[in-house]
Amino acid sequence: MFQKEIQVLDRGFVRLIDHMGSDLSVVNAARVSFGKRKEALDDGDAKLIRYLSAHEHTSPFRHTAMTFHVKAPIFVFRQWMKHRIASEFNEISGRYVEFAEDEYFVPELFRKQAKVNKQGSEGEIDAANRDRARAAYLESCRGAVAHYKELIELGVCREQARCVLPLGLYSEVYWTVSLQAVAHFIRLRSDSHAQWEIQQYAAAVRQAVEPLYPVSLAALLDLEKG
Repeated sequence: MFQKEIQVLDRGFVRLIDHMGSDLSVVNAARVSFGKRKEALDDGDAKLIRYLSAHEHTSPFRHTAMTFHVKAPIFVFRQWMKHRIASEFNEISGRYVEFAEDEYFVPELFRKQAKVNKQGSEGEIDAANRDRARAAYLESCRGAVAHYKELIELGVCREQARCVLPLGLYSEVYWTVSLQAVAHFIRLRSDSHAQWEIQQYAAAVRQAVEPLYPVSLAALLDLEKG
C-alpha cells in the first residue's frame, strides 16, 4: 500500500508504503483470550478499544505494523531514532552513495534560544541579524558540501568524506513500527517542547496513520495525554 507523499519542511516527506491490520485487528487480538473473533467493527468494539487503552492493556495494539519511507534532515532523525521500542530503522548509507549537492535543510526563519527552556527556542531572531544569519548558514552548508565533493574527487573514500557534511543534510529512512509506538512518537514529538522541525514530521505521521486506525489511534493518544 503506497500513500501519496506528505511534504514536510523544504525538501522532506513522509510516505506510508505498507501496513498490517486495522482497528479490527486490535479487537481480535484482545478477544482471542475468549476464543472469539469478529468480522466487522461495531460500537461495542470501539468501546473495547477505548477500554483497553484506558486500562493500559496495550499488547493488542502491537498486533499492527506500518512501514514509512521518510526523508528528513539528519538532526531530525537523531531525535526520531531515540524511539527504539517496537521500531526498526534502515537508513541510506553514505558509504554506498554520494550525497547530492543541494540536499540540506534551509530554515524559513531563524529562532532565538529560549530563556526558560534551555534546550528549546522561541520567536525569531532580530530583524537586523536575519540576512547575516541566513548568509552564514548557507555559506557553511555550501562550503561543507563543496569540501565533501572535493574530497571525493581527490580519491578519498565516501565513508571518510561524509564526515564533513552538516547535520542539516537530508537523509532517508525506512521506519517500521507498531501502532502503540506510533502513538507514543506522535504524542512526544507533537508537544510544544519538541523541536519545531520534528513536530512537522509528527503531524505528517499522524495524517498518514489516522485513516487506517482511527479508533485505536484516538484511544491511544487519549491515554498518552493522561
